[in-house]
Amino acid sequence: MTRIIASLIILSVAALLPACSEAPAEESAVKATAIPPKPEAKVDTGAADVNDTTSPTKPADTEKSMAFTPSTGDIPAPDDVAAPPADATTTASGLAYKVLLPGTGENPTADDSVKVHYTGWTTDGKMFDSSVKRGQPITFPLKGVIKGWTEGVQLMAEGGKTRFWIPAEMAYGETPTRPGAPAGMLVFDIELIEIDKPIPAPADVAAAPAGATKTSSGLAYVVQKAGTGSRHPAATDTVVVHYTGWTLDGKMFDSSIKRGEPATFPLNRVISGWTEGVQLMVEGETTRFWIPADLAYGETPRRPGAPAGMLVFDIELLQIQ
Repeated sequence: MTRIIASLIILSVAALLPACSEAPAEESAVKATAIPPKPEAKVDTGAADVNDTTSPTKPADTEKSMAFTPSTGDIPAPDDVAAPPADATTTASGLAYKVLLPGTGENPTADDSVKVHYTGWTTDGKMFDSSVKRGQPITFPLKGVIKGWTEGVQLMAEGGKTRFWIPAEMAYGETPTRPGAPAGMLVFDIELIEIDKPIPAPADVAAAPAGATKTSSGLAYVVQKAGTGSRHPAATDTVVVHYTGWTLDGKMFDSSIKRGEPATFPLNRVISGWTEGVQLMVEGETTRFWIPADLAYGETPRRPGAPAGMLVFDIELLQIQ
């Protein structure tokens, strides 16, 4: 659908993520990435899946590995790649790290997304992935990557650079089940460029207000901004939207606004709550929806990384194609 999580180590990019599922275009309502797709939908719209935030959660196609075959131009491994040096700090989990350049900003939390540059090596000195070599930093939710990244990046401050020695159990394991994932302890040089805070949840996120309109299906909604168009999309139409999604406890799980790019998808390829709700809108309108679990991913989602229970979305209908 349109991305629901996206980019980095995110399975979106690369090799840092824990096993994640790829976010089909039609699945963008969760994990970094955008509109919630129907569980059975197979259409890939190239968008990040908001519910697929699983690792470095998905975000545009969450599970496209960033790793590539070593070649000319690879970044040489540091002299201490084989094992943490004596002056490295080791946490209770076994993660070892050494600050290469102190940061001057704040530290991220597990609920934040971050923009980083990084390079990864196996302990024999082979580079398996590098945003530096690609010449483009990556942005991903800290809850959508391997455990070593989730813990380690929270120890960093903006502007800082740190080397991490990540034990196999906090990476992909000694015998990875994900095709192409590097095995054993991994070493990363990570530069924390920017912390991307989630969009705050609205005050009424926990439940639809008394003045909300409720349909026969249980979908509730309140128009936040009146539209300028007059036509409503049909279920077979493709629409362009901006949106942000939260769980009832106020945690943002996906946002096209944070990605800086609207999502485009066919209305019959997303979760039922979106198919029904967006048809009630006109171009230019912004509406807040409270989508029951049975119109979203369910109380116990079968799709890895999908948000559970009732979901709340602010959706702006930009265009009906």
